[in-house]
Amino acid sequence: MDLFDYMRTNTMKSEAPLASRMRPERLEEIVGQQHIIGKDTLLYRAIKADKLRSVIFYGPPGTGKTTIAKVIAHTTSAGFTQINATVAGKKDMEEVVRQAKDDLGMYGKRTILFVDEIHRFNKGQQDYLLPFVEDGTLILIGATTENPYFEVNGALISRSIIFELKALEPADIRKLLVRALTDVEKGMGAYGAEADEDALDFLADIAGGDARNALNALELGVLTTKKSGDGKIHITLAVASECIQKKVVRYDKGGDNHYDTISAFIKSMRGSDPDAAVYYLARMLYAGEDIKFIARRIMICASEDVGNADPQALQVAVAAAQAVERVGMPEAQIILSQAVSYVAGAPKSNAACNAVYEAMEAVRTTTASVPSHLQDRHYSGAGKLGHGDGYLYAHDYPEHYVKQQYLPDELVGRTFYHPTDIGYEKVIAERLRRLRERE
Repeated sequence: MDLFDYMRTNTMKSEAPLASRMRPERLEEIVGQQHIIGKDTLLYRAIKADKLRSVIFYGPPGTGKTTIAKVIAHTTSAGFTQINATVAGKKDMEEVVRQAKDDLGMYGKRTILFVDEIHRFNKGQQDYLLPFVEDGTLILIGATTENPYFEVNGALISRSIIFELKALEPADIRKLLVRALTDVEKGMGAYGAEADEDALDFLADIAGGDARNALNALELGVLTTKKSGDGKIHITLAVASECIQKKVVRYDKGGDNHYDTISAFIKSMRGSDPDAAVYYLARMLYAGEDIKFIARRIMICASEDVGNADPQALQVAVAAAQAVERVGMPEAQIILSQAVSYVAGAPKSNAACNAVYEAMEAVRTTTASVPSHLQDRHYSGAGKLGHGDGYLYAHDYPEHYVKQQYLPDELVGRTFYHPTDIGYEKVIAERLRRLRERE
């Protein structure tokens, strides 16, 4: 490297965004993702031993996919080449393959190819890489925000290990912010900036698991805030809010406001007010609430407050919970809104909820035995004890129903489930009423 190249490289580093400058260069510097990169995990051992095989990193933006790839670049003895699938064409890949073959044939040196946004490659581009991945010419590292099982060639998938990265926890992002604020060499340490505790907490929460968002906001705050009388730059909550372009919402995940908001959210769904329910949903999302937590509350409400008045409400809620984990934010807000508006608009019944509460109370206060004709007779000796004798098989009778005792003797006549005359539960109530009236 000549003097001009050295100066250009160092200028580019100093002018690079904070998020780029703060990328770790060693495994031990990586924050978060300990489920895949923690000490003694498969990926950790493979990188340390320089025995990496093709992998695909899948996860939301700003969670460390490129960071881990860069750490591998600093760790491995193999050649490392990076291309971005949004701009790379076939000629770029042909040049990478040509160089990789030369390095392997002449020097016995392997080549790692990092393809960012690999889901942007079309089928033909992905197919082109396949034989070179298969014969070991290339070790592929793919990074994608999309589910690779939907977007990446199945043959490439079968030859790679998939690692799913999770949205960073606020505590992880806060640690990165503090590191960036104090690092003199790569971060903002030379500016003499300080951040208030609530400002750091706000940025860590509002970033939505994306470290890049939080670091960009911190950098903007430091670069645009004038020094105070003490000669220091103070990043306050107001500055942090302005830099990330989000209003501060009173919403402490561990405080009263959190519980007040989730309480209003649930009561609005229970009260059949979709407008209020969606508003509180938006309030939680805006404040950075965990989408999985919200989805769990919707599922509970669908069963507790809608129940059998509309059995499909639980199906919608469960499907939404699964979908938001696969999709992530920001699109997950649409899925949650659909589930919330459905549950809020559905007919309501808490009969199923009350039934299990009453039954639990009966179990707690009553000693009862299973009637002998309902007991299992399939094990050896059960017949001699009379277990199962007299049991009437419901499917042998009209409407697949026959009247017989199911409750223990001590509870005969007790009713736990009291279906309402609302929604589909009215159908259930009418059927049970008709069956009970039969001789």
